[in-house]
Amino acid sequence: MLFTIIIPVYNRAEKVKPTLASVLAQTYRPLQVVLVDNDSSDDSLSVLQEFQAQHSADGFEVVVAQESHHTASATRNRGFAEAKGDWVLFFDSDDTMRPTLVESYRNAITQHGGALDLVATKACLHSLDGNLRNLPFFTTDLFANQILHSIFSTQRYAVRREYFAKFGGWNNDVLQWDDWELGIRLMLGQPRVATISDALVDIYESGEASITGTNFSDRIGRWEQALDEATHQVANSNHPEKKRMLHLIDFRRIVLAAHYAKEGKTEAARELYAPAYRRLAAGSPLRRIILPLLYHITSKGLRGASRLAKCLIRN
Repeated sequence: MLFTIIIPVYNRAEKVKPTLASVLAQTYRPLQVVLVDNDSSDDSLSVLQEFQAQHSADGFEVVVAQESHHTASATRNRGFAEAKGDWVLFFDSDDTMRPTLVESYRNAITQHGGALDLVATKACLHSLDGNLRNLPFFTTDLFANQILHSIFSTQRYAVRREYFAKFGGWNNDVLQWDDWELGIRLMLGQPRVATISDALVDIYESGEASITGTNFSDRIGRWEQALDEATHQVANSNHPEKKRMLHLIDFRRIVLAAHYAKEGKTEAARELYAPAYRRLAAGSPLRRIILPLLYHITSKGLRGASRLAKCLIRN
């Protein structure tokens, strides 16, 4: 069973080295490693080519490609075009995988007789302040948890190549939360999923805004683009829980509005919050009461609102 690991790289000549070392340390073979330089202005391409020259071998094929279009999505799609594996992992160039990651994916696939489309794992977040915490991870209600917690973020799953190809790849028009939007499209296909309870991926916080939230207000409009695209995809689907998933996306709008409020962008927060609240509160006295409270606690930097929302929004 061949796995392809795809890593886009842009101006990370030094940061990518631990990532590459973690790929090389994988206990599983055969692997195809596709490294795609996104027109870097530093020595990234040379670092990738050196890794290829030193380590490409039978059972560990290293491919170096280039992509001039400056988006992570275009770069990942370029890598996917090179993929030969039955299964594909996308990975970021500043994170690391623990040695048994791919082997654990293979074991899960084998245990299910190959009848899977996705295998997901826990991940450990290394915060800028040095703290470690496991990111939210769930084994049930996966679609809802993707919307609320982005459990299928870039580094956290392997996907069967043929299944991935059905959904159009990474969306070049979505500039933020592109992995969140992609995960929603993958969930719309109602995949067969297995989960691994060990944290086998280490994600290093960069200071840029993420699904968990810091620094949102300098990219107002880009997050909404992902939310709107996800809404479009779900609304035009035949998924049996379409109505609930649309409501949960509206709750993501409320969470984003709360982050704007926390960062002092009250007008942007109000414009995003009001229509989402109206849609969610319609016909539900309980939601009318609880949603403003969840908005408030999120705007104060407290966690837990999304877990409560999952119980509150059941249809």
